[in-house]
Amino acid sequence: MKEIKLGLAILLVLATLQNASSHGEQPLSRISIHKATFALHELAYIQASPTVLGLRGENTEWVTLEFGSKNPSVDDWIGVFSPANFSASTCPEENPRVYPPFLCSAPIKFQYANYSTPEYKDSGKGFLKLQLINQRSDFSFVLFSGGLLHPKVVAVSNHVAFANPDAPVYPRLAQGKEWNEMTVTWTSGYGINEAEPFVEWGASGESMRSPAVTQTVDRNSLCGAPARTVGWRDPGFIHTSFLKELWPNRVYTYKLGHRLFNGTYIWSQTYHFRASPYPGQNSSQRVVIFGDMGKDEADGSNEYNNFQRGSLNTTKQLIRDLKNIDIVFHIGDICYANGYLSQWDQFTAQIEPIASTVPYMIASGNHERDWPGTGSFYENMDSGGECGVLAENMFYVPTETRAKFWYSTDYGMFHFCIADTEHDWREGTEQYKFIEHCLASVDRQKQPWLIFLAHRVLGYSSCISYAEEGSFEEPMGRESLQNLWQKYKVDIALYGHVHNYERTCPIYQNICTNEEKHSYKGSMNGTIHVVAGGAGASLSTFTTLQTKWSIFKDYDHGFVKLTAFDHSNLLFEYKKSRDGQVYDSFRISRDYRDILACTVDSCPSTTLAS
Repeated sequence: MKEIKLGLAILLVLATLQNASSHGEQPLSRISIHKATFALHELAYIQASPTVLGLRGENTEWVTLEFGSKNPSVDDWIGVFSPANFSASTCPEENPRVYPPFLCSAPIKFQYANYSTPEYKDSGKGFLKLQLINQRSDFSFVLFSGGLLHPKVVAVSNHVAFANPDAPVYPRLAQGKEWNEMTVTWTSGYGINEAEPFVEWGASGESMRSPAVTQTVDRNSLCGAPARTVGWRDPGFIHTSFLKELWPNRVYTYKLGHRLFNGTYIWSQTYHFRASPYPGQNSSQRVVIFGDMGKDEADGSNEYNNFQRGSLNTTKQLIRDLKNIDIVFHIGDICYANGYLSQWDQFTAQIEPIASTVPYMIASGNHERDWPGTGSFYENMDSGGECGVLAENMFYVPTETRAKFWYSTDYGMFHFCIADTEHDWREGTEQYKFIEHCLASVDRQKQPWLIFLAHRVLGYSSCISYAEEGSFEEPMGRESLQNLWQKYKVDIALYGHVHNYERTCPIYQNICTNEEKHSYKGSMNGTIHVVAGGAGASLSTFTTLQTKWSIFKDYDHGFVKLTAFDHSNLLFEYKKSRDGQVYDSFRISRDYRDILACTVDSCPSTTLAS
C-alpha cells in the first residue's frame, strides 16, 4: 500500500514536468516526462538492495536492482531519483530554452532495463547494478515503460540511503595565498547550527586542529534556469580550512571532523598530502595540466550532459600515476553540470583520490561562468544559470575576490599566472593589469619556469571553428597579450576549451621564432602555445588547413605533464588518457643568462645615444 501511494505521488509530480533542455548534449532532455501516465501494475516490481549503504564508512557503493514487468519492452528504462520523495512544486520560466511546468528536482541519471539483461524483453525480468555516491539524501528507482517519448510509471522501488548521509566527503586540496599554506575544502550535510567543522592534521607524531569556514548556495544566489529550477538540488554545506605555516616537502596526514553540539564527533577517513616546496627550491617538480574533463558514470548510465566519455580514462591515469604528480591544474569546464547541481557532487567524488592527495587548482570556463546580464564577457547560457557560483564555492582558489577568477600561484621553480577568459582580458582592463603584474613580478633566478594558463584559446589553435573565422584563436585573444608574453618571456601558454591536443612552435606574431621541435637549447625567442582541452569532453575537429606554426596535433583524449628537474631543464609530455603513454614531448635546456638575453620586443628599445 505504501508503494502504491508513493507511485501516485510520483505520478502527480511527473505530470507537471515538461521537456527541459539547457544544453545540446543532454540525454534526459529526450525524455518526454511531462507525458508520463500512471500505469502501476501489481505484477510489476523493482527492488533495490542493499537498503543501507556505507556501513563501514564508504562514500561510494553499488546497488543491485531486480525488476520485472508483465509487458516488457526494449524501450523500458529505469530512472534514479534523489531525494527519493519528489517535490511536486513547479518553477517559473526563467530560461527561454526551458518551459514550465516541470519538476524542480530532476532525476540524476537513467539506464535502459535491458542494459545488463538482454533477454529482458522475453523474460520480463532483469537486474541492473548502479553506482551511488553519498549526496546527503536518499534514493529511489522508477521502472518506466513506453520509452522516452511516452513514459509510463510501472513500478517504484523501496528507498535506499547511506548510513550517514550528512558525513563529510570528497576533500579537495588547493594551494593557499602563501606558498606554505594548504587549504582543504569538503562537503557535508552539517550546518553551523548543528556542528563545528574542523580539520585534524599534523606531521608524524603531531596533531592539531584548524577550524573551517562554512558556506552554502541557495537557489536565489543562482542566475537562471535550469540551475534555479529543474536542475536545482541542495548542494549541502561547503567547508574550507586553512592549514598554515607548513614545512616544505613534509608529509602531513589529515582527516575531516565535525563536533556535534551533543559532544559527539563525526570523522572522515584519514588522508595525506605533501607540503609544497619553497619558491625556487631545486628539486624535481611534476605538474599535470588539462581542461574540459567533465565527469562520467562508472556504471555506464546516462546523465545530464553525457558527452565526457574520456573523463574516466583521464581520471584513472592520474590516479595510477599519482605518486609521480605534485599538483594538478584543471583549466576550465570542470564537470559540465550546466545548471544540474547534482553533477558537482558526482564530479568531486570522481576526483577524490587525486584532489585529496595533491592540490587541485581550477580555472573558470564558459560552462562554469557564462550567463547573460551577469558581467561575463560572453553573453551566452553555457553555465545553465550557475554564473560561476558553484565553481567559486565548490573549489578554493587564491583569488582576491571569487567573482574575479584570476590568480597566481607558485610551486617550487614554477610560477603560474592563471587568467579568467570569461572576463575581459584586453589592454586597459583590470585583468590585463593583473596579468602584466603576475608576469613581471616573478624572480626568474628562483623560478625560471613561467607558465600562463587560461580556458579559452588566447594563443593559437587549428580548431575548425577558429579557422573558419580566420583567427586561429579566440577572437581578440592574443592581440593584447602577445606583447606581454614576449616581453616577460613566458615559456609555455596552455589552454582548454578546444577538445583536442595541439602544440605550436615557439612563436611571436604568427612567426615561429625557433625551428627546433623537440629539444630547445638556450633562448626560444618566443612562447610555445598548447591546447590541452581533450581530457574528457567530446572531441573538437581540426581544420584541414595546414599552418607553419602547428607542430603536433592529436584528435584524442589526453593531458599534459611538466617536469622541472632543476633550474635549467624542463620536460614537457603529452599523454593519451587511454593508455597513459607519451605521444608528444620536448625539452628545454638553458641557463639564467638565456632568460636575460634580449630577443624581439623583449627588451627596452635602445639607440646609439643610449
